[in-house]
Amino acid sequence: MKLTQFLVPENIRHGVVVSSKKRALELAGKMIAEFLNNQTACEQGICPVECFGNLFKREKLGSTSLNHGVALPHAKLPLNEHIQLEQPVAVFLQLETPIDFESADHKEVDLIYAVMFPEGSCAIYKDCLPQFAQKLSDKSLLKRLRNAENAEEIWQLLEYADRQVEESENDSNSEHK
Repeated sequence: MKLTQFLVPENIRHGVVVSSKKRALELAGKMIAEFLNNQTACEQGICPVECFGNLFKREKLGSTSLNHGVALPHAKLPLNEHIQLEQPVAVFLQLETPIDFESADHKEVDLIYAVMFPEGSCAIYKDCLPQFAQKLSDKSLLKRLRNAENAEEIWQLLEYADRQVEESENDSNSEHK
């Protein structure tokens, strides 16, 4: 699973200033709703508060922090008769200043990869989160993401990480043949 599979360059923010986990989740929910609403001409789109509410409700079940200053908030997006979410939607936030995310390692979070899955299709995407978590635990990648100077550079780093994993999987597959 690629980090860029459900993410588009427009959904990456660099140097984001938020004061808390709640504010970060509000921003992620707003970005996801705006992205979905821009994809359709429907007047009754997805409500940003609903996106935030689902992310926040999931977070109350337990922190989605992956440790090492990274969080992977995720939630289901309820089916909407006006907008059909066909695949998950992700946003990536590089924070200006780390925030408390109630991480098991007690480190504050400064990189957030939030994703919303279409309700009813979670079984299809159940392997996504562990794969994203594994990729977002690469300390070299995290260092480069933190040092990125803009959203375009973050996108390029994520694409590069996807290619690296793809190439190593291809090498591994060819060795087993």
